[in-house]
Amino acid sequence: MEFFRIKKDIPFMSYGKFTTSISLVTFIAAVFLLATRGLHFGIDFTGGTVMEVHYDHPADIEKVRSSLSKLKLPDVMVQNFGTSHDVLIRLPLQADTTGAKESEIVLANLHSDDPSVQMRRVEFVGPQVGKELVSNGSLALLLVSLGIMGYLAIRFEWRFALAAIIANLHDVVIILGFFSFFQWEFSLPVLAAVLAVLGYSVNESVVVFDRIRENFRLMRKSSVPEIINNAITRTMSRTIITHGCTQLMVTSMLFFGGEALHYFALALTIGILFGIYSSVLVASPVVMWLGVSRADFIKSEKKPAEAN
Repeated sequence: MEFFRIKKDIPFMSYGKFTTSISLVTFIAAVFLLATRGLHFGIDFTGGTVMEVHYDHPADIEKVRSSLSKLKLPDVMVQNFGTSHDVLIRLPLQADTTGAKESEIVLANLHSDDPSVQMRRVEFVGPQVGKELVSNGSLALLLVSLGIMGYLAIRFEWRFALAAIIANLHDVVIILGFFSFFQWEFSLPVLAAVLAVLGYSVNESVVVFDRIRENFRLMRKSSVPEIINNAITRTMSRTIITHGCTQLMVTSMLFFGGEALHYFALALTIGILFGIYSSVLVASPVVMWLGVSRADFIKSEKKPAEAN
């Protein structure tokens, strides 16, 4: 499906050095931020207390947050859970008090403002569990990256696999760089968004790479930059439709999904935008510079003398 057709190929590859230079600078900046500032890990990784309380009437989230601010607890997260009557409270791990004592103080504070509040459940997440989640999450990223490289190497050619993994890791590091710079909370939903971006970004790269492979067979007299420019230009309509529809859904989660989905949707938004950029203006120039040619896909016909 195409909403529009671009008749003249856009010379994307002529801007390859400029776009990859920008990507290299942003990549280095993101790595520097991660090394110096690190990530602001949520309770899922650092440990803490999760409380679920119930009200007889629709809970006023802002009032609950205001009440808990009097306790001067850092990084408290308050959000609706399930229904408007239920509230989920996440408390970070405190060095000078236990999770049980902390939950009692919070419940007493909420009960003083509204006697109808009832405790439904309390869960404690230890720091050891958080360390295991960090290591397991890192292992998941590594395995996904290796799986993507293997898939592309089998389906296309090793140059495409290397270019795609460079572009995909670029997307992941940029997302982590944003979270490090602004010190947004990095939680399990954000990790899920990062893994989703890996798969989403490689899908865009596969579409472009597939068109490049097809062009090598059809455009016999064209140069490699011309073949890649044509492949990107001919897939632009599909890219705009696919990513536009996806971003509409993600934007609705970002603005109307509440605090629970905010950073998840934010990570997806950053990943979608940079995923388009990297697939077109990072992966494709890298493939060209690695020396991909028509001979990698089309075997030359042997002459009669050679055949004999």
